[in-house]
Amino acid sequence: MRFSFYDISVFLLAMVSYPCPAPGSDVRKKEEAVAAIEKRAADLIGLSDQVWAFAETALLETRSSRLLADYAERQGLRVRRGVAGMPTAFVAEFGQGRPLIGILGEYDALPGLSQKASPTKEALEPGAAGHGCGHNLFGAASLGAALAVKELIAAGKLSGTVRFYGTPAEEAVGGKAYMAREGLFNDLDVCLAWHPSDETRADMQGGQAIIDFIAEFKGRAAHAAADPWNGRSAVHALELLTHGLNMMREHVKPSVRIHYTIVKGGDVPNVVPEYAKLWCWVRDWTREGVDEVFQRVRKMVDGAALMAEVEGKLTVQGGDYELLINRTGARLLHSNMNWLGPIRFTPEEQEFARAVQRAAGVEARGLSGEIQPLEGQEREGGSTDVGDVSWLVPTLHVSVTTAAEGVPWHAWPVVACSGMSIGHKGLIYAAKTLAATTVDLFEDSKTREAIQAEFREVTRGHVYKPYIPGGPPRIPSR
Repeated sequence: MRFSFYDISVFLLAMVSYPCPAPGSDVRKKEEAVAAIEKRAADLIGLSDQVWAFAETALLETRSSRLLADYAERQGLRVRRGVAGMPTAFVAEFGQGRPLIGILGEYDALPGLSQKASPTKEALEPGAAGHGCGHNLFGAASLGAALAVKELIAAGKLSGTVRFYGTPAEEAVGGKAYMAREGLFNDLDVCLAWHPSDETRADMQGGQAIIDFIAEFKGRAAHAAADPWNGRSAVHALELLTHGLNMMREHVKPSVRIHYTIVKGGDVPNVVPEYAKLWCWVRDWTREGVDEVFQRVRKMVDGAALMAEVEGKLTVQGGDYELLINRTGARLLHSNMNWLGPIRFTPEEQEFARAVQRAAGVEARGLSGEIQPLEGQEREGGSTDVGDVSWLVPTLHVSVTTAAEGVPWHAWPVVACSGMSIGHKGLIYAAKTLAATTVDLFEDSKTREAIQAEFREVTRGHVYKPYIPGGPPRIPSR
């Protein structure tokens, strides 16, 4: 087995503890950024808790986005609202000139996950949404980091521009892809993002690419008993398609994931159904892998329609690129996390986590706030529209503990932890990590240039083409 320079560098880095900041940075400025986050910690937690209570789903985050944008404006940032055709998307910035560093924030919830901040499953409002991915923490922490850097710029201690992106609908249409299509990230030198997790680490493994599509079939209705020969069943075509998808699972790479739901499958048994609809996602670790599988799916839709003698239609609704990891940037994040030290949880928080784990039926191990090594990270399933940004600008990504180890994600345990002190601690830690790293990116031109050089090398010859359809995303009705 051969090892690259980066592989050797990552291994050596993992063997060393970093009590000091990265070369080229001023520790006093990072300490001031951390102090600024501590100073406004109550505000950031309050913002997070309000977004948690609003629990607004994709493209309907009206109160959540307004809350964050208004706060940014009151703190002196220049705010542009309703960007990229999305009323709940905004950009807030401070400073002028370069470097220009972006920080991403999210705030959309997931449907049907309402939950109290309690260690047993109990809906706050039955049937309502909940923050089962911790995005209430995501937006508040990222904005806090941007504001800490803003204070240093305002005091004349840093030169350049910091920009916060309020990005909606990550869980559905992928708002960042629409913002990317509008060129809103093109002028950045470096971009930073984080995500709630049950581990604390500088991410060295990217997320999966995904394509989101629907398949529709239109047939001919008839009486299912009196004259079925006059009908052509759209559901038969849908069943043929799902059978084909399931047969294909044996003949795709192990990294491929295919999941679907039947949106419409007829109304009553005694009518030959004339309309059927399938919603499907295909994932792989690269967009090339996704595209390869998707071309086979296209043929299946056509074949199913042909066999059932109905009309078939396939429509791409969106999709995300895989997250492109910047290894130089990950080492910078890791050094700042070691400088900050691990997250310390109280005995009461550990017991809350163990109670959540017991209720969720997983091992009661509590919380881990330790900083994970860079090497040996396992790939985890899941996709994010941060992936699209990462193919336009070097993107540094960190995960921070905000929930109990091993609990199901996109589920009530994460909602519970995101609405209390466990999530709050992760929020503040994420803000400090992003702020300290942003200070380095302003101060340390050699590291910044190395991050950019790695990005240029990896993306050489690549032309970004988003999966999203033309026009703005369709905003759902309430």
